[in-house]
Amino acid sequence: MCLGIPGLVVDVQPESDRAVIEVFGVQREISTFLVGEVQTGEYLIVHTGYAIEKLDVEEAQIRLKLWEEILRDAYPGQVS
Repeated sequence: MCLGIPGLVVDVQPESDRAVIEVFGVQREISTFLVGEVQTGEYLIVHTGYAIEKLDVEEAQIRLKLWEEILRDAYPGQVS
């Protein structure tokens, strides 16, 4: 199952088509090969280590708010 959680680009390494994204305080290095050039401050959807979609800030904020509601309402042990 794929979870579409927007990740905020916090660092870009254009020479290697890589970037670092942050999701709920967790940072991870990913490939940007499939989406082309990215900028710090953009939001990306990532699947198996590859960015697959760029999101505008407004759409990313809507999706992050929904995720926060889902996580807040989860039963203890449902989400780790």
